[in-house]
Amino acid sequence: MSDQILIHGLQYGIYILEAGVCVLLAARGGWRHLKGLFLYVTLLFGLDGVARPAVLNYFGRTSVQYAYFYWLTDVVLALGAFLVICSFFQRACAREEKLWRFVRLLLFLVFVLVGAISALSLTRNYTQLFTSFIIEFSQNLYFTCLVLNTLLYVMIQQLAIDDDELGLLVCGIGVQFAGEAAALALYHVTLGENFARLLFNFLNPACTLGMLLIWVYAIGKTPQAAPARSRAGEDAALAEAIAD
Repeated sequence: MSDQILIHGLQYGIYILEAGVCVLLAARGGWRHLKGLFLYVTLLFGLDGVARPAVLNYFGRTSVQYAYFYWLTDVVLALGAFLVICSFFQRACAREEKLWRFVRLLLFLVFVLVGAISALSLTRNYTQLFTSFIIEFSQNLYFTCLVLNTLLYVMIQQLAIDDDELGLLVCGIGVQFAGEAAALALYHVTLGENFARLLFNFLNPACTLGMLLIWVYAIGKTPQAAPARSRAGEDAALAEAIAD
């Protein structure tokens, strides 16, 4: 009983913070330079905070309708997360147009590769489009987002990009992806034992809550963001000015 109370408490805390991030972005005008994040959090609140509970209450947790709706919306949220990562890459490369063209092509190829690998599951059972492709595509895309987000964080450090808000946003979404990946891996390794299932039920919402808290701090406490600057770009500009 206490476990359920804690899980429900975490879930309602997530709903409140999702709405809070949307309100904070709208109030501070942050949605103008964080359009991708604003749309993603709005989508997250609309699907996870409103639509899923409504379908759950109407059809029940064990219903086929809820299972279909949950995994279909999970794909939508995975696509949204991927687009947010892409927007973070674009912001990090704001002063490096050549780098952004290369990264943009790489992101497109990665997305195509994820779709192709997920489609291989249909060769095992082409009649199970839902269970064989949609679920696997969603999980593969989330794992890809984790890898890309890690590479983005390394790139920010290597280029010494002076953008505290971006760094915190990247750290926040990294907490979400890393926690979910670890819990899911433990669940599969232990073949769904009670302890692993209980840990997954706690860790997943706890990481989402941590991500939203970091985002609230990033949006509310950091100064209004200017276009991302790297020390390499500043050094090049300084050298050109001296040469002139």
